Amino acid sequence: MAQTLTKTDFNFPGQKSVYHGKVRDVYDINDDIMVMVATDRISAFDVILPKGIPFKGQVLNQIAAKFLDATADIVPNWKLATPDPMVTVGLKCEGFRVEMIIRGYLTGSAWRDYQAGCREICGVRLPDGMKENEKFPEPIITPTTKAEAGHDENISREEIIAQGIVDKADYEQMEEYTRELFKRGSEIAAKHGLILVDTKYEFGKRDGKVYLIDEIHTPDSSRYFYADGYEERFAKGEPQKQLSKEFVRQWLIENGFMGKEGQQVPEMTDAYCESVSDRYIELYEHITGEKFDRDAETADIASRIEKSVTAWLEARK
Repeated sequence: MAQTLTKTDFNFPGQKSVYHGKVRDVYDINDDIMVMVATDRISAFDVILPKGIPFKGQVLNQIAAKFLDATADIVPNWKLATPDPMVTVGLKCEGFRVEMIIRGYLTGSAWRDYQAGCREICGVRLPDGMKENEKFPEPIITPTTKAEAGHDENISREEIIAQGIVDKADYEQMEEYTRELFKRGSEIAAKHGLILVDTKYEFGKRDGKVYLIDEIHTPDSSRYFYADGYEERFAKGEPQKQLSKEFVRQWLIENGFMGKEGQQVPEMTDAYCESVSDRYIELYEHITGEKFDRDAETADIASRIEKSVTAWLEARK
């Protein structure tokens, strides 16, 4: 099996601290620059699975970089460069404590709530009589608060402003950016025969200005349907053909794991990990319309990253 990067322990020039997330490790350089390493770790049900997926970090990093570039005319973003296929470096911003989730279709958790009789999500009223995977008349924004631990919580725009989590002017700016980004993402997806169903954006602030931060439009942060056959499946009430990491969650569920106490993660054989890798590469090629480049494959990924990032930081001095 190809090499994977599941743990990092770098010491870059000017490094102040490091944050190890579920799949990304973020290094703070002089409280000014962030070095975000997209590892090959994979998580589901808020659990980091025991084995890495070859090329997963590269897939996510390169998709996000392409979409950050493709939307830079809409909103300023944190990205400065991608010195390595698995790394983005950019400006350090003070992140807002909300995630902006935007939904174009009634699916996933929103559908489960709707099915249970809920007609309002995050203060947004939903029409009666909708079906699973039906397109909303207009995309809806359903923000969540970013939890320090555990699950993020749904919250309305009114509560966010009233509680002072984000001030009114910044929140309205984030809403406007969210709608414009989703519109652009949907247009790009349509060119590749896809429907951008729902996604999330994160924003931060630097020098009084709102920036788009983190990843965007990746299969880990977004849900895509194949456009071909959508109408037919919807009319028949059949599940949509999806392009997301939902297939990993389904495999875990089928093997008796949903992240609950006492449950065991099923064995992740090399063959299974390779099959997940193939799916991620397929996602990349569909979403970007480009051939995936495996040239970055190397026996020592960590050394490659350390060398390329250090060279970039030194050149920027």
